[in-house]
Amino acid sequence: MSHPVFTFYRRFVDDIRAGRKTITIRDESEAQWVPGQHLALFTNPENEPFGLIEVESVTPIAFDLLTEEHARQENMTLDELRAVIDTIYPHRPPLFVIHFHLI
Repeated sequence: MSHPVFTFYRRFVDDIRAGRKTITIRDESEAQWVPGQHLALFTNPENEPFGLIEVESVTPIAFDLLTEEHARQENMTLDELRAVIDTIYPHRPPLFVIHFHLI
């Protein structure tokens, strides 16, 4: 059975595999997933497979409402999390927290 593809930068692979990263924050172009859906994980840009996750929830979040808890779930400090988001999404589009677990 083929699963939809979901990508992460290589630097996040070890944290996902170890269960230290349990959320990802994405823009609306990647917010179409639904709870219970399984997604095949690949590195970006190398396109190497590294696992399978199950989506637990997809919730809108304003950049200014990101908390230490979000940062903990990303295995970062809040300042690091905000900096990463600013780098990836400099125009600050609507954001979504995708909570998941490795299966």
